[in-house]
Amino acid sequence: MNGVNQTVVNLVPDPKGDIKLLQITDTHLFADAGKDLLGIKTVASYDAIIKHAAKYAGQCAAVLCTGDLSQDHSAQSYVDFSDRIKTLEMPCYWLPGNHDMQEIMLPSLLAEGLAQTKQIISEHWQIILLDSQVSGVPYGHLSESQLSFLEKKLQEYPEKHTLIAVHHHVLPVGAAWLDQHILKNNDQFIALISKFDNVKAVLSGHVHQSFDTVKNKVRYITSPSTCVQFKPQSDDFAVDDKPPGYRYLVLTKSGKIETQVERLKPGEFTTDENATGY
Repeated sequence: MNGVNQTVVNLVPDPKGDIKLLQITDTHLFADAGKDLLGIKTVASYDAIIKHAAKYAGQCAAVLCTGDLSQDHSAQSYVDFSDRIKTLEMPCYWLPGNHDMQEIMLPSLLAEGLAQTKQIISEHWQIILLDSQVSGVPYGHLSESQLSFLEKKLQEYPEKHTLIAVHHHVLPVGAAWLDQHILKNNDQFIALISKFDNVKAVLSGHVHQSFDTVKNKVRYITSPSTCVQFKPQSDDFAVDDKPPGYRYLVLTKSGKIETQVERLKPGEFTTDENATGY
């Protein structure tokens, strides 16, 4: 696993020059494995996702975990997250979501050997991991220091294709109740990255659904949660009956991204259809 305090790491591409990745997001773990979120026991569904994703072990260079790792802010939930992700036997790079408590998250994950990496460098790509958390609220915002960091890293490697990972979604997904919890200064973010033609995609979690669109030649991708799914195109809170999932990505040498969503079998985990919020 990645060592402590490695804010910048290097990844070696495969023989074709590509980087293969997994995205695992919004695990919402509890210290108590018997607790559920809207009817789904999140530790059990995370376990099932890890077992499903094991087929990619040996193929992928790393796994990106894009926030909301814990639901109850417990140190144990982060230890459990770490224990399971390590079984994939690939480096794990993570960032915080709105449900994470960083004063517990950071020392807990560091103690498990999962450093807070902020930049990943490869031969043809760089990946920049941002912190969009605003303490105590569900929406996101990138601070001036985060935006300055992003601009500096984009200037540092203008020749490399760039993937930006951030918890909150940048573009509306068409669900009114979710879109009020978007990255609030998305216009500022988009204006910044528009100055660089090497930004290929922005990868997010947060919305518990798959979304994939292009704006100004940049691809914006979100992915399903390992537990509860939210219903697309719903103005009011609504859960979806799709199974828990994760995402597989190939960052090709040419700068294109090939990706697919992987899901568990239908019926293995069922959300409470009468849930009105969480």
